[in-house]
Amino acid sequence: MKKCNAVVTAVGGYVPPHIVYNEELEQKMNIPSGWILKYLGVNERRYIREEGVGTSAICVQAALEICRKRGIQPSELDAIVLATATPDMITPSTSNIVAREIGASKAWAIDINGACSGFLSALDIASRYIEQNIYRYVLVLGADKMSSIIGGQDRITSCLFADGGGGVLLEPGPPDSGIQHCFLRTDGSGADLLYVKAGGSRWPSSAATVNNQEHYLYMDGKAIFDYAVLRLTESITNTMLKNDLSAQDITWLVPHQANQRIIDRTAEVLSFPTEKIMRNVDRYGNTTSGTIPLCLWDYESQLKKGDRLLLAAFGAGFTWGALYMIWGYDGQG
Repeated sequence: MKKCNAVVTAVGGYVPPHIVYNEELEQKMNIPSGWILKYLGVNERRYIREEGVGTSAICVQAALEICRKRGIQPSELDAIVLATATPDMITPSTSNIVAREIGASKAWAIDINGACSGFLSALDIASRYIEQNIYRYVLVLGADKMSSIIGGQDRITSCLFADGGGGVLLEPGPPDSGIQHCFLRTDGSGADLLYVKAGGSRWPSSAATVNNQEHYLYMDGKAIFDYAVLRLTESITNTMLKNDLSAQDITWLVPHQANQRIIDRTAEVLSFPTEKIMRNVDRYGNTTSGTIPLCLWDYESQLKKGDRLLLAAFGAGFTWGALYMIWGYDGQG
């Protein structure tokens, strides 16, 4: 049996049409003009406004675009691996709902909750099924409806997080293309610094949890910043060393769009050229599981077959990691 790698053959993305500009949040929360852009690097973000519309709606649009670009029917998909921290409901899985909505009638489907690093985990898991010749077409999605868990008077979470996401199609390809290496780690000591308290089995939903605003995201941004930069630089450095790469060898660094300060500080520590870093946090905010696929979607027209991409993310848990891949096709405009 010939060795194969999991290669990206199509990219799709989706952001809701409703744009929330900084001015609206500054007025609503009595925030000084310019503060959001200066400290978070965000100009605008997208929210789903329709009632009863969840993360699956984002994924359906991205999935249909991917299938259209690749020229396949959803019914040909063998598997769907979906990363999200904001599932439509506790059960069934959001990937199950997406499979139903797009007509992926023979696909095995599973959700991954790795928060901001979830898409890397989903890529790694999906790639194993390709490498072992179990599946041919594996759809990997990452999306979140963060507007469903932000609120109250917390300036950072209310101004930073947003809705959106995307995904890629993985297929078998030659060993000199596709996913080459993945580095993933977890440190549970950070569990109390970034979380949603209520709604699970430990603190089920009740009138008290709603009144206490325990269904909103809590984040200790100051405590997270230094740890995020440390772990991001660690995972990127480790991945480059394992693959005998330098910053000059990488065509694109694709960081999770946590906020502009974390991206800038990580690049500074690594002495990574600014022009090689994908960025769109200014237009979309932090879409958690959705940021990396949205970057690939945004930059697809600039990607060329053979480009070396280094994906890196840090998220709740804490979880973090990096993934090195060689791009499989010339991008579409």
